[in-house]
Amino acid sequence: MPEYLIAIDDTDDIGTRGTGDIAQQLGQILATDCGGVASPVTRHQLLVHPDIPYTSHNSAMCFALKGDISPQRLKQLASELLEAESAAAADPGLAFMCLSSFTSNAALVEFGLAAKRRVLTKDEAYGLAADIGVHLSEHGGTGQGVIGALAGLGLRLEGNDGRLKGHFDVGQGDDELSLPVSVLLAQTGVDAVIALDDTELADEVPVRVRGKLKAVWRQGRSAILVSFRDGAWRNAGKQELKEY
Repeated sequence: MPEYLIAIDDTDDIGTRGTGDIAQQLGQILATDCGGVASPVTRHQLLVHPDIPYTSHNSAMCFALKGDISPQRLKQLASELLEAESAAAADPGLAFMCLSSFTSNAALVEFGLAAKRRVLTKDEAYGLAADIGVHLSEHGGTGQGVIGALAGLGLRLEGNDGRLKGHFDVGQGDDELSLPVSVLLAQTGVDAVIALDDTELADEVPVRVRGKLKAVWRQGRSAILVSFRDGAWRNAGKQELKEY
Protein backbone atom coordinates (compact mmCIF):
# COMPACT_ATOMS: atom_id res chain seq x y z
CA MET A 1 0.00 0.00 0.00
CA PRO A 2 1.43 3.43 -0.91
CA GLU A 3 2.59 5.73 1.88
CA TYR A 4 2.63 9.48 1.39
CA LEU A 5 4.22 12.23 3.43
CA ILE A 6 2.12 15.41 3.37
CA ALA A 7 2.87 18.87 4.76
CA ILE A 8 1.08 22.22 4.83
CA ASP A 9 2.03 25.67 6.04
CA ASP A 10 0.67 29.21 6.45
CA THR A 11 -3.07 28.49 6.46
CA ASP A 12 -4.08 30.59 9.46
CA ASP A 13 -4.32 34.10 10.83
CA ILE A 14 -4.82 35.51 14.31
CA GLY A 15 -8.19 34.32 15.62
CA THR A 16 -8.70 31.59 12.99
CA ARG A 17 -8.27 27.81 13.01
CA GLY A 18 -4.67 26.73 13.42
CA THR A 19 -2.70 24.98 10.70
CA GLY A 20 -2.39 21.93 12.94
CA ASP A 21 -6.18 21.55 13.11
CA ILE A 22 -6.45 21.83 9.33
CA ALA A 23 -3.66 19.26 8.86
CA GLN A 24 -5.45 16.87 11.20
CA GLN A 25 -8.71 17.36 9.32
CA LEU A 26 -6.95 16.77 6.01
CA GLY A 27 -5.53 13.50 7.30
CA GLN A 28 -9.01 12.36 8.33
CA ILE A 29 -10.52 13.31 4.95
CA LEU A 30 -7.80 11.53 2.99
CA ALA A 31 -7.90 8.41 5.18
CA THR A 32 -11.69 8.19 4.88
CA ASP A 33 -11.58 8.66 1.11
CA CYS A 34 -9.08 5.86 0.50
CA GLY A 35 -9.79 3.57 3.44
CA GLY A 36 -6.30 4.24 4.75
CA VAL A 37 -4.67 5.48 7.93
CA ALA A 38 -3.26 8.93 8.71
CA SER A 39 -0.50 9.31 11.29
CA PRO A 40 -0.46 11.92 14.05
CA VAL A 41 0.49 15.42 12.91
CA THR A 42 3.93 16.78 13.78
CA ARG A 43 4.69 20.49 14.21
CA HIS A 44 8.08 21.68 12.95
CA GLN A 45 9.52 25.00 14.07
CA LEU A 46 11.12 27.10 11.32
CA LEU A 47 13.26 30.24 11.48
CA VAL A 48 11.64 33.29 13.06
CA HIS A 49 12.95 36.33 11.19
CA PRO A 50 11.68 39.83 10.26
CA ASP A 51 11.86 38.92 6.56
CA ILE A 52 9.57 35.91 7.01
CA PRO A 53 5.80 36.55 7.31
CA TYR A 54 4.13 34.25 9.85
CA THR A 55 1.14 34.23 12.20
CA SER A 56 2.66 33.43 15.58
CA HIS A 57 5.45 30.82 15.55
CA ASN A 58 6.34 30.04 11.92
CA SER A 59 5.82 26.31 12.08
CA ALA A 60 4.88 23.74 9.43
CA MET A 61 2.66 20.67 9.92
CA CYS A 62 3.32 17.21 8.53
CA PHE A 63 1.73 13.76 8.62
CA ALA A 64 1.98 10.40 6.85
CA LEU A 65 -0.84 8.65 5.01
CA LYS A 66 -1.01 4.96 4.18
CA GLY A 67 -3.70 4.35 1.61
CA ASP A 68 -4.48 3.48 -1.98
CA ILE A 69 -4.99 7.01 -3.34
CA SER A 70 -3.62 8.58 -6.49
CA PRO A 71 -1.50 11.75 -6.35
CA GLN A 72 -4.19 13.48 -8.42
CA ARG A 73 -6.93 12.60 -5.94
CA LEU A 74 -4.74 13.57 -3.00
CA LYS A 75 -4.04 16.95 -4.56
CA GLN A 76 -7.72 17.51 -5.35
CA LEU A 77 -8.91 16.83 -1.80
CA ALA A 78 -6.08 18.77 -0.20
CA SER A 79 -6.59 21.75 -2.50
CA GLU A 80 -10.33 21.85 -1.79
CA LEU A 81 -9.78 21.84 1.96
CA LEU A 82 -6.98 24.42 1.95
CA GLU A 83 -8.93 26.79 -0.24
CA ALA A 84 -12.09 26.36 1.88
CA GLU A 85 -10.54 26.48 5.35
CA SER A 86 -7.48 28.75 5.10
CA ALA A 87 -7.79 32.27 6.47
CA ALA A 88 -8.35 35.05 3.95
CA ALA A 89 -5.01 36.66 4.84
CA ALA A 90 -3.06 33.37 4.73
CA ASP A 91 -0.57 32.22 2.09
CA PRO A 92 -1.11 28.43 2.17
CA GLY A 93 1.25 25.93 0.65
CA LEU A 94 1.02 22.15 0.11
CA ALA A 95 3.80 19.61 -0.37
CA PHE A 96 3.63 15.84 -0.66
CA MET A 97 5.45 12.84 -2.07
CA CYS A 98 5.20 9.05 -2.12
CA LEU A 99 7.69 7.58 0.34
CA SER A 100 7.86 4.17 -1.35
CA SER A 101 9.36 5.64 -4.54
CA PHE A 102 11.23 8.64 -3.15
CA THR A 103 15.04 8.60 -3.45
CA SER A 104 16.18 12.12 -2.54
CA ASN A 105 15.94 12.14 1.24
CA ALA A 106 19.26 13.92 1.77
CA ALA A 107 18.40 16.94 -0.37
CA LEU A 108 14.96 17.31 1.18
CA VAL A 109 16.31 16.97 4.73
CA GLU A 110 18.95 19.61 4.02
CA PHE A 111 16.25 22.01 2.81
CA GLY A 112 14.28 21.43 6.00
CA LEU A 113 17.29 22.05 8.21
CA ALA A 114 18.19 25.16 6.19
CA ALA A 115 14.69 26.55 6.85
CA LYS A 116 15.53 26.56 10.55
CA ARG A 117 18.73 28.58 9.97
CA ARG A 118 18.20 31.05 7.12
CA VAL A 119 15.62 32.82 4.97
CA LEU A 120 14.70 30.71 1.93
CA THR A 121 12.81 31.72 -1.21
CA LYS A 122 9.93 30.32 -3.21
CA ASP A 123 12.26 29.92 -6.18
CA GLU A 124 14.55 27.70 -4.09
CA ALA A 125 11.58 25.63 -2.93
CA TYR A 126 10.11 25.17 -6.41
CA GLY A 127 13.52 24.44 -7.89
CA LEU A 128 14.24 21.68 -5.40
CA ALA A 129 10.74 20.20 -5.62
CA ALA A 130 11.06 19.96 -9.42
CA ASP A 131 14.50 18.36 -9.16
CA ILE A 132 13.53 15.66 -6.65
CA GLY A 133 9.94 14.95 -7.68
CA VAL A 134 7.95 16.44 -4.81
CA HIS A 135 4.53 17.96 -5.44
CA LEU A 136 4.50 21.62 -4.38
CA SER A 137 1.60 24.02 -4.85
CA GLU A 138 0.20 27.25 -3.44
CA HIS A 139 -3.46 27.80 -2.58
CA GLY A 140 -4.02 31.46 -1.88
CA GLY A 141 -2.36 34.77 -1.10
CA THR A 142 1.31 34.94 -1.99
CA GLY A 143 1.71 31.18 -1.70
CA GLN A 144 4.69 31.75 0.60
CA GLY A 145 3.65 28.69 2.57
CA VAL A 146 5.20 26.41 -0.06
CA ILE A 147 8.58 27.06 1.59
CA GLY A 148 7.45 25.86 4.99
CA ALA A 149 5.49 22.95 3.55
CA LEU A 150 8.53 21.62 1.71
CA ALA A 151 10.67 22.18 4.81
CA GLY A 152 8.11 20.28 6.89
CA LEU A 153 8.58 17.19 4.73
CA GLY A 154 12.34 17.39 5.14
CA LEU A 155 12.23 17.82 8.90
CA ARG A 156 9.84 14.92 9.35
CA LEU A 157 12.15 12.77 7.21
CA GLU A 158 15.16 13.87 9.28
CA GLY A 159 13.58 11.96 12.14
CA ASN A 160 14.52 14.07 15.16
CA ASP A 161 12.51 17.26 14.81
CA GLY A 162 9.02 18.30 15.78
CA ARG A 163 6.35 17.77 18.40
CA LEU A 164 3.17 15.80 17.95
CA LYS A 165 0.03 17.92 17.89
CA GLY A 166 -1.84 17.89 21.19
CA HIS A 167 -0.89 16.39 24.53
CA PHE A 168 -1.67 13.41 26.76
CA ASP A 169 -3.37 13.61 30.17
CA VAL A 170 -1.96 10.59 32.00
CA GLY A 171 -1.22 12.21 35.36
CA GLN A 172 -3.46 13.73 37.99
CA GLY A 173 -2.97 17.46 37.46
CA ASP A 174 0.21 18.49 39.20
CA ASP A 175 0.48 15.22 41.13
CA GLU A 176 3.29 12.90 40.09
CA LEU A 177 2.42 9.41 38.90
CA SER A 178 4.75 6.43 38.41
CA LEU A 179 3.97 4.23 35.41
CA PRO A 180 5.91 1.44 33.70
CA VAL A 181 6.85 2.16 30.11
CA SER A 182 4.39 -0.48 28.83
CA VAL A 183 1.46 1.31 30.49
CA LEU A 184 2.68 4.71 29.33
CA LEU A 185 2.83 3.45 25.75
CA ALA A 186 -0.63 1.90 26.00
CA GLN A 187 -2.17 5.09 27.38
CA THR A 188 -0.58 7.46 24.88
CA GLY A 189 -0.30 5.30 21.75
CA VAL A 190 3.23 6.57 21.02
CA ASP A 191 5.92 4.26 19.66
CA ALA A 192 8.59 4.52 22.34
CA VAL A 193 9.88 6.16 25.50
CA ILE A 194 13.34 7.53 24.70
CA ALA A 195 15.99 9.17 26.88
CA LEU A 196 17.88 12.32 25.92
CA ASP A 197 20.91 10.17 24.99
CA ASP A 198 18.69 8.16 22.56
CA THR A 199 18.42 5.10 24.81
CA GLU A 200 15.03 3.42 24.46
CA LEU A 201 13.56 2.39 27.81
CA ALA A 202 12.35 -1.18 28.27
CA ASP A 203 8.69 -1.98 28.98
CA GLU A 204 9.17 -2.67 32.69
CA VAL A 205 11.10 0.53 33.53
CA PRO A 206 9.07 2.93 35.73
CA VAL A 207 8.72 6.55 34.64
CA ARG A 208 7.50 9.35 36.88
CA VAL A 209 5.16 11.62 34.95
CA ARG A 210 3.57 14.90 35.89
CA GLY A 211 1.02 17.09 34.13
CA LYS A 212 0.36 17.14 30.41
CA LEU A 213 2.75 15.04 28.32
CA LYS A 214 4.02 16.24 24.93
CA ALA A 215 5.31 13.65 22.49
CA VAL A 216 8.13 14.41 20.05
CA TRP A 217 9.41 12.97 16.77
CA ARG A 218 12.61 11.10 17.68
CA GLN A 219 14.48 8.42 15.73
CA GLY A 220 11.74 8.59 13.12
CA ARG A 221 9.07 7.61 15.66
CA SER A 222 6.62 9.22 18.03
CA ALA A 223 8.13 9.21 21.49
CA ILE A 224 7.80 10.42 25.06
CA LEU A 225 11.13 12.05 25.88
CA VAL A 226 12.52 11.39 29.37
CA SER A 227 15.56 12.28 31.45
CA PHE A 228 17.04 10.77 34.61
CA ARG A 229 16.66 13.29 37.45
CA ASP A 230 16.69 12.93 41.23
CA GLY A 231 17.13 9.18 41.05
CA ALA A 232 14.29 8.40 38.65
CA TRP A 233 13.22 8.60 35.02
CA ARG A 234 10.90 11.57 34.51
CA ASN A 235 9.15 13.10 31.51
CA ALA A 236 11.21 15.85 29.91
CA GLY A 237 10.54 19.39 31.04
CA LYS A 238 9.83 22.52 29.00
CA GLN A 239 13.50 23.41 28.62
CA GLU A 240 14.40 19.93 27.38
CA LEU A 241 11.54 20.00 24.87
CA LYS A 242 12.38 23.50 23.65
CA GLU A 243 14.49 22.33 20.70
CA TYR A 244 11.44 20.54 19.29
